[in-house]
Amino acid sequence: MVEISEIDNDATVDYIVGEWEKKQAEEESQKSAKANKINNGEPELPPQLAEASSKSTDEIMAELNKLPFFMNTLDDNDGEERSEIEALKALAYEGEPDEVAENFKKQGNSSYKGKAWKDAIEFYTKGLSVNCGVKSIDAALYLNRAACNLELKNYRRCINDCKECLLRQPKNVKACYRAARAYFAIEHYHEAMEVLNFAHSIDDKNPAVNSLMKKVQDKIKYTEELKEKRRKKEEEQIKVAQDLEAAIRARGITSIKSSYGTETIGDAKIHLEDPHDIETQLIIPTIVIYPTVNEFDVISEVSELTTPMELMELVMNRPDEYFADGKHDNFRPKKLEAYMETEDGGLVRIPKKSPINSVLMSQTPRVPLFDNILRIYFVPKVDSAEWIKKWKKQDALSKRN
Repeated sequence: MVEISEIDNDATVDYIVGEWEKKQAEEESQKSAKANKINNGEPELPPQLAEASSKSTDEIMAELNKLPFFMNTLDDNDGEERSEIEALKALAYEGEPDEVAENFKKQGNSSYKGKAWKDAIEFYTKGLSVNCGVKSIDAALYLNRAACNLELKNYRRCINDCKECLLRQPKNVKACYRAARAYFAIEHYHEAMEVLNFAHSIDDKNPAVNSLMKKVQDKIKYTEELKEKRRKKEEEQIKVAQDLEAAIRARGITSIKSSYGTETIGDAKIHLEDPHDIETQLIIPTIVIYPTVNEFDVISEVSELTTPMELMELVMNRPDEYFADGKHDNFRPKKLEAYMETEDGGLVRIPKKSPINSVLMSQTPRVPLFDNILRIYFVPKVDSAEWIKKWKKQDALSKRN
């Protein structure tokens, strides 16, 4: 009811009366709408639900979070609510130890079914911490925790849990199977086979065990074949190395270790044309050095029967522009001389038409390979005297190991 005090202004009176009539109309409209809902079979919501229907989802969840069973966070300032939570936690450990452990196992199983492996492990671990003393329950807890660890690829933990299960239930085939799967995953195939053989002795018709046994047997066979191939390959490599050493020794060729390095030749290595016949040609990786222009060429395979002239013709098979650049005018094969380094650090000019092995096999002077690589210098005749004059034995010897 609207209380009307004395008003002097007629316009003001009219305004107040109009507002009162409008309010009365709104109330009548709301009553009519409510009556229509009831008549249409839509009951009026109870006060609590009517209040909830006007709230947002976030507001409703905030209210639910205040309830102990829904709570995600705990207000540190609310000591009373904290004590309620602690009381609820304590309920999980009420009852006989075997009942408590069984309850944790059920919670773990629910988490496992939802693929919440870590949560399941926590429940199974809590169940084990009860120490209920019932072997069947503890065995199941270990077995189920092993399954979670297997899913999480914690293979060592899985194996340990399976062992604990088998200590309590020695004929538990599932424990054997899960341990074998873990061993298989870490490629311990023989251990996996031992466990599976034991499981097979208990239940020889278990399809999972038999299927895994086939996989393990195939893996063992494959690894044994691989191991045999590796062994034969190693034996072959040893034999090849021995034959190569015998061939070099039979020729009286020496090789000196140096700081020149082998990086420039890549994977090229000295070898026999026929790896098992020491009388076949030696194939030698070669570095051709042009000291007067500070350049070099690498040839991965040069026969010991190759002559310096053949080598010159090979490396100088270049366009005319190369010889007309003002730097290589005297680098045509007929204008070049060949030199090699001696064992005592000096130089020796070698015949251009004699095979290289005749120089390497000569006793005087001794001309070695360096790191099993042939190093040969090609110098223009017009520059050779000056280059030889600058050669220092001591510098050459300092590069040897």
